[in-house]
Amino acid sequence: MEKIYYQTLKETLFHEKLENGLEVYLLPKVGFEKTYGLFSTNFGSIDTTFVPLGQKEMIKVEDGIAHFLEHKMFDQPDGSNVFDKFSKYGGNANAFTSFNITAYLFSATSNIEENIETLMDYVQSPYFTEESVQKEQGIIGQEIRMYDDSPDWRLLNALFRCLYADHPLRDDIAGTVESIAGLTPQMLYNCTKGFYAPSNMVLSVAGKITLEQAVEACKRNGLYRARAPHEVEWDIPAQTGPLPHKEAFFTMPVTKPCFGVAYREEPLAEGDLKRELLLDMLGDLVVGGLTKLYRRLYDEALVNPEFSGDFIAVRGACTVAFTGESDTPRQVVDLLQEEIERMRREGVDPEVFMLVKNQMYGELLGDVEAVDDAAEEAAAACLKGRTLADEIAALAALTVEDANAMLQTVLREENRAYVQIDPAEK
Repeated sequence: MEKIYYQTLKETLFHEKLENGLEVYLLPKVGFEKTYGLFSTNFGSIDTTFVPLGQKEMIKVEDGIAHFLEHKMFDQPDGSNVFDKFSKYGGNANAFTSFNITAYLFSATSNIEENIETLMDYVQSPYFTEESVQKEQGIIGQEIRMYDDSPDWRLLNALFRCLYADHPLRDDIAGTVESIAGLTPQMLYNCTKGFYAPSNMVLSVAGKITLEQAVEACKRNGLYRARAPHEVEWDIPAQTGPLPHKEAFFTMPVTKPCFGVAYREEPLAEGDLKRELLLDMLGDLVVGGLTKLYRRLYDEALVNPEFSGDFIAVRGACTVAFTGESDTPRQVVDLLQEEIERMRREGVDPEVFMLVKNQMYGELLGDVEAVDDAAEEAAAACLKGRTLADEIAALAALTVEDANAMLQTVLREENRAYVQIDPAEK
């Protein structure tokens, strides 16, 4: 058993790797009544080309299959409802799918072991039929159409399509109505065999529980039995050469123009936590609320208060994006690029760097304080091959010189794409 001590918070994260490869993380929270648990797999919307367990040939499945599988995992062979089972033990259940991860979760204040067992049981017992798949295709089709009405999502997706010609980041997490129409039970079973093996998953729990309780629940569920580790083999194309598109424009029922500018960066090397944290800082260093550029844009009413920078990194792709609303978006983009070039020449303001660094440090510590954030962050870090303690230590070691060195190679205009959504005529 490994113990990871958070000196600042005076708390210990317990970790054990079971014989079947399942990683178990537990953060006991003294004085807390609520417990929050996740059962997560290293499988997201970008994982559509892979080798199924027991096979040798790479296969390509339909876009949106990870999200579709998340919905269908709640089905039970006896026709019962998993949510009713959690309710019986006073628990609330949910799930989510991202580009990289699918996670199933619960929260409860009592019967914690029973809730953990229920969580692991249904995720490890997939059940699909032609009839149930067809029914879900209609339900998720409606969800996809709902996302089509979201300017924020449409903007981000359009930016990805400008930056990448064939990387699956450019495809909607939920897929399309056409892609999910081609899904079959066998495709879903292939995904569960390939990606829902214990060695590709992590159980993370935070709250009123001990590691012994979590491990005992795993034993009763059969997850303590030794199994041969299964290394998932997937294929994600590397994006090289010029951008597929430099610009894109379309209209939607918005009150003022929405715009986004994004930069395609080199994908993160495995374990390069330093570069990941620096890229994550860039948005706040360039246009965060502490910068002179943000104050100018806001004081001159050139952007709305939500204008900000974001960082997205997945296997094979890495992007820094700035999005918001403006009546003069082109002017904002010009000012943004001018500020990036100035910072490249003159360097990052050391005071702003320290404030941004301290803000990120506080957010990481805050992730440990709340049971839901603690469990989610433990799972996300584990699936990246590290712990939250590693992230805190790496952030503490960053210097303004590190940020200045990075600025010499990133946010280049030749790697920039621009998307604008104009108000549709009534």
